[in-house]
Amino acid sequence: MTLIKSISGIRGTIGGEVGDNLTPVDAVKFASAYGTFLKNNRDSSLRQNDKLKVVIGRDARISGPMIHNLVMNTLLGLGIDVIDLGLSTTPTVEIAVPMENADGGIILTASHNPKQWNALKLLNAKGEFLSGKEGELILEIAESEAFDFSDVDSLGEITVNDAYMDIHIDEVLDLPLVDAEAVAKRKFKVVVDGVNSSGGIIIPKLLEQMGVECVKLYCEPNGHFPHNPEPLKEHLGDICKLVVAEKADFGIVVDPDVDRLAFISNDGEMFGEEYTLVACADYVLSKTPGNTVSNMSSSRALRDITNKHNGSYQASAVGEVNVVELMKKTNAIIGGEGNGGIIYPESHYGRDSLVGVALFLTHLANLDMTVAELRASYPQYYMSKNKIELTPQIDVDAILVAMTEKYKNEVINTIDGVKIDFAENWVHLRKSNTEPIIRIYTEAQSQHLADDLAVRIINEIKTVAGI
Repeated sequence: MTLIKSISGIRGTIGGEVGDNLTPVDAVKFASAYGTFLKNNRDSSLRQNDKLKVVIGRDARISGPMIHNLVMNTLLGLGIDVIDLGLSTTPTVEIAVPMENADGGIILTASHNPKQWNALKLLNAKGEFLSGKEGELILEIAESEAFDFSDVDSLGEITVNDAYMDIHIDEVLDLPLVDAEAVAKRKFKVVVDGVNSSGGIIIPKLLEQMGVECVKLYCEPNGHFPHNPEPLKEHLGDICKLVVAEKADFGIVVDPDVDRLAFISNDGEMFGEEYTLVACADYVLSKTPGNTVSNMSSSRALRDITNKHNGSYQASAVGEVNVVELMKKTNAIIGGEGNGGIIYPESHYGRDSLVGVALFLTHLANLDMTVAELRASYPQYYMSKNKIELTPQIDVDAILVAMTEKYKNEVINTIDGVKIDFAENWVHLRKSNTEPIIRIYTEAQSQHLADDLAVRIINEIKTVAGI
């Protein structure tokens, strides 16, 4: 299965058959469903002949221009005006939606998926991801194909605005806890891996405006990803070597749409995606004490850091919309996901690598230590992230029920898959929302223990599934 329809949007591989892959027909169908959803739920204060407005941006994928034009022109056919940001980032589109007083937004990106994938990520009028209920409505509209296109005198219009990456940078630099002057005084040298997408433009621009010397690696936005774009250790050998060779203070890695952020320490070792949020939260909580939220698959280290600053930590179901919902409910001042996603409400309720970079640099500027020393100062946890490919014959729900029963005497949480909390470690099993896989995340106090726990659980799952 290479076309995945979920409440967060539609994602698939380019080419192939309609309904099985992300073909032009599927792109038009789901853009039509989203536009129809907006028209059906238009603000009652709008006159019926007032046009709706949607902001659209894309990452640098090879298929981006094709999908971009299909989606934009579909919305025009529905009588919806489009603000076209062109090459952009997910957080940039998110901040542009409310600034443009738009009714919604679409980001054309498959995030960390390889280059053959693309997707439509759907936003509401706040520039935040749609709720589960709204996503279900769009899927129903797409299934029924209940579209009503506009006549020739009522078509939408496109307005091009390519200034938003600069506007986004300005917004980040204006945050009270971001101190560009303090950063500039430290004369940091940083290597950036932009995976040949829009991060290769916007992250170096941000660094230069903060007085940081930037060494660019894979920063040409041509969509030819030089390695698997998910910012995991096994994909990042080149930047790890270059950080050491350049005697840089650290390295920055983002995914194609710039909502996931990973750091490389000055010694060429991974700072750890999980610790991106931990470090940023440590700095924010030291200045503005409060609560934090991450998802159930994220490290216990955030809980420990939050407790250190006398705040309260809570875990949500996996998925940005779930993290944001719980952050609002608990008035969290920072949160996110352990995959390097920073959500800082002072800016906006969305994962934003620019915010993470600026907060991290300011934190580092206030400390007299290297990035490797900073990492060593945090609680030491180690994660193992694994997955099992699914086939139609595998009953995942039955597997999760069997694992829950097997470990019923442990602390079990089933709000999102199954999380089993042992005294010294934990395991989280869940179906992916974006790929045909089951994810197995474990965490322990050494990599060896985390890996061993993962192997044990995977073997148990295979036994249950008969594979």
